[in-house]
Amino acid sequence: PYVIVCNHQASLDLMGMVEIIPDRCVPVAKKELLYMGTVGWACWLSGLIFINRHKREDAINVISQTARTMRRDNVR
Repeated sequence: PYVIVCNHQASLDLMGMVEIIPDRCVPVAKKELLYMGTVGWACWLSGLIFINRHKREDAINVISQTARTMRRDNVR
């Protein structure tokens, strides 16, 4: 297992990440990205899992559910 971190210095970072993200990888992003116009739409359409960092309980629930799904489907 491993973690790839992108700190979003530019909108084009996301396009670069798409090229290096391995198959069967589960991308997670902060929910604020969802509202960044076409970048948000692209993230949503590509299946990113959005974490609401302002609501701690919601974030924990999303991460827990994602972890269960990852274990069940044997993905990273």
